[in-house]
Amino acid sequence: MSRFQRFPTASSRRVLVCRAIALLLALALVSLVLAMSGRDIGELGRLVVASTIGSRFGLEDLALFMTPLLLTGSAVTVTRRMGLWNIGGEGQFYLGAVGATGVGLFVHGPAILILPLMAVVAMLCGMVWILLPALARAFANVNEIITTLLLNFVASLLVYWLATGPWRDRVTGALASTERLPVTIPDMWGVVHWGFPLALLIVCGLAAIMSVTRWGYEVRISGASAGVARYVGMPVKVRIVSAMLLSGALAALAGMFEVAGTVHRLQGGMADNFGYLGIVVAVLARGSCLAVIPSALLMALILDVGIVLQTQQVAATAVLAITGLVLLFVAIADECAHYRPVVSTTSAAARRPS
Repeated sequence: MSRFQRFPTASSRRVLVCRAIALLLALALVSLVLAMSGRDIGELGRLVVASTIGSRFGLEDLALFMTPLLLTGSAVTVTRRMGLWNIGGEGQFYLGAVGATGVGLFVHGPAILILPLMAVVAMLCGMVWILLPALARAFANVNEIITTLLLNFVASLLVYWLATGPWRDRVTGALASTERLPVTIPDMWGVVHWGFPLALLIVCGLAAIMSVTRWGYEVRISGASAGVARYVGMPVKVRIVSAMLLSGALAALAGMFEVAGTVHRLQGGMADNFGYLGIVVAVLARGSCLAVIPSALLMALILDVGIVLQTQQVAATAVLAITGLVLLFVAIADECAHYRPVVSTTSAAARRPS
């Protein structure tokens, strides 16, 4: 007699197969619902494909969506390897944008010097923003989920205050926005800027750091078992702080890329939930830095499809529901990948001839 048993680990191939099945099931369910609402599924499907992966414009949009998702997803993945959750990527994203905008507006010089300075200042702002939650978690065992999450709202209000107050656009009079940055990241393909390949390189470099360096090894061990790490003499508290600071720097760098490469000005709401979506990307990546790349691609594709559906009079709430449904099916698939049929030993022994 066989039964399904849950195993603590699942192979990457098994997870990939389960996710593919889940995506097909989610696509079938969404198509059924849209067909019941009177939509022409064939025509809608052709439009979605042509407007996303079937056109240069759609591919450019995918790259623009992927760029911040790669960095915010990596930011959460770093803390997950430490056994922590950085829910404050949205706030660190905003602070990175603030730091980069401050340099871009008030420091003058050639782009080859200003752009690296904007990146450094942005990362420092993100690290400062996450420093208090990191210290509180390391030395007072304060839950980092609460502290990082609450700081998101403070950062959002700070951006609105700057964009409508001291840094407001006095040239064109645009509401809730600063003037256009005089220095921007150059474009490499259409509207896709050089931040995209740089974000890919950062993810690959982070994967190498986590795999081959002593710091990465100690982070992994501390995340797996803090007690064992302390027993062998690893500085667990220092690793908590350093991992969270790196996470804040990555999320802030995403803000710098967005403000200097895509939006070109600081404005309210510019984070566009990339900080929160980075959590989804990290969960889909299952702790692997390299897996952040396909996870960010999937999330970017979902966002791109959502925009196309809204142009066809599909309500934004329906698009949000479709996105949630796809992610729910993927989460269920990840759990199902851990179950495998096993033969009961007692039943097998009972069938043996005496």
